[in-house]
This record gives sequence, C-alpha cells and structure tokens, in this order.
Amino acid sequence: MKPFAESCEQNKYVIFDVIQQEFAECSKVLEIGSGTGQHAVHFCQHLLHLTWQPSEQAENIPGIMEWLKDYPHDNIANPIELNVERDWPQSTFDGVFSANTSHIMHWPQVIKMFQGIGQVLEPGGVFCLYGPFNYNQKYTSDSNRNFDLWLKEQDPERGIRDFDDLNELAINNQLRIKNDVEMPANNRILVWEKS
Repeated sequence: MKPFAESCEQNKYVIFDVIQQEFAECSKVLEIGSGTGQHAVHFCQHLLHLTWQPSEQAENIPGIMEWLKDYPHDNIANPIELNVERDWPQSTFDGVFSANTSHIMHWPQVIKMFQGIGQVLEPGGVFCLYGPFNYNQKYTSDSNRNFDLWLKEQDPERGIRDFDDLNELAINNQLRIKNDVEMPANNRILVWEKS
C-alpha cells in the first residue's frame, strides 16, 4: 500500500508554483527527505525537462518505490539512501529541494545538510527549502509557536529554525539568498543560489 501524507497533498500545488520557476533552467534535482514520494511524483509530471533524484532514510525507500510504480515517465530516478551526516552522493546537481526537514533534524544535522548541499550543488544551482521559519528569533504566528512547542515535546532537539541562522549556514557554504516566498499556513520557501 502506498504511504500517504495529507500535508503533501495540501501543499504540493503551492510549492510547485514556486519551484517550477526556480528549477526552470535545472536538469538534475536532488530532493532531501522525500518522505512518501508524493512531492516527487506531482512535481515531475509537470517538469519533464529535469531528472529528479529522491532520497530518504532506508526504511522509507520502499514507500517511495510504491509511488514510482504507477508513475508513467522516466524522469524520476530510483530513490537513494541519504543520511545528511555521511551518505552524500558523489554526483552533482543544479537544483536541490527539501520540504519540512530543518525543524525535524537536530541542529548538527541541519549544519551537515547545508555543508553537503554546498558540496553537491553546482555553481549557479539553486536550493529551495520549504517549511516554517522564525525571523529575528520570533514566531510569525501563534500556530507556528504551538507547532514548535509540539515539536519540542516530541524531541527537545527539534524546532522551527531562525532564518538568520540558516542563512549564516548558507553563506558559509557559498550560497546566497535569492528569494523568500510567503506560502499558505505560515510557511515559506527560502531559495539560495550557489556562487
């Protein structure tokens, strides 16, 4: 049975509206934390000019394969195992996408994610990160505050990250901010470009 995430179903259209522009010139995109695979399948049926590389932890890869069984095109590669702390692919990409990962990862893993992206992203390539973010160490909404409290109840090392902290990691890995797009439900898409 295919895994299903309601949040992916709800946000796939608004995310696509942004990434179709940001990835218009891309040919090979790495997705970090592909989850169920729903995003990959939805995006790629409209982005036939590029090859999408899903990645996940090993236990989630069979679920992604279930989604790919019914996908009629060949522009999604088989998912690869990716632990941001050690398992980065040897190939390079001109686009990287990740949704709802930075607040789930522990901060040292977020650091490693940006370091890895700095290594695999080609000059001129773009990194799109979707999720909730704080600004100036402040929540942008009550719902984000409540969500952050819930995250920390599950795991004290989780939490909504601050834009300035993420941007500092980006700068340290040759990424400069290109776009910051407001999204529904108090989320955003941050877009960095590799220099």
